[in-house]
Amino acid sequence: MRGIDTMDEDDAQDRALLEAWRKGDKAAGSKLFDRHYPALLRFFRNKVERGVEDLIQETMLACVQGRDRLRDDGTFRSYLFGAARFVLYAFVRRKRGADLDADEVSIAAIGPGIATNYAKHAEQQLILHALRRLPITDQMTLELYYFEGLSTPEIADALELPLGTVAGRIRRGSVRLREEVERLAESPDLMTSTITHMGGWLEKLGNGRKPPELEESA
Repeated sequence: MRGIDTMDEDDAQDRALLEAWRKGDKAAGSKLFDRHYPALLRFFRNKVERGVEDLIQETMLACVQGRDRLRDDGTFRSYLFGAARFVLYAFVRRKRGADLDADEVSIAAIGPGIATNYAKHAEQQLILHALRRLPITDQMTLELYYFEGLSTPEIADALELPLGTVAGRIRRGSVRLREEVERLAESPDLMTSTITHMGGWLEKLGNGRKPPELEESA
């Protein structure tokens, strides 16, 4: 996991690039896009079947257009994924033609299955399928924690959740994820291999960094 100093340096650079882009520096915008493209790709590709590139572009534009919403006491990463969340919700609402209750509805309930061939192992593909069966808010919470290594305050900021509930959501979501893996596994061996090494599989699906230690719920 990155040290606090490194994260602070990265955040400062992201903020500087965003401000420069807002003032018309296209090179700064391109650099910011390149820095966060992999994370946004991870965010969208397990939730939508097509149009991922458009949603990534829409998210980055939302970041530069809504620059005033980036708080001094937040991080660029939480701001970025907050924008991605709104873009995702708008996409899903357009697709369903109805309002969305992200605490109740899962991606799996909205549309057909999504390709998981970017995952190299059967265990990882199984986890991706299981994540999509969770309520969307729970899916995003687990992915931001395990895939992107966001802290509980960053997740609370990005998803507009009470800080004191995030750690509990991660724990409960992890239990539910395991239950879905058990339901979906095509063989006892695959189920055992996936559950036994769940943390490692989740880490490899993300940015390769271990998630931070969970703070105790308030």
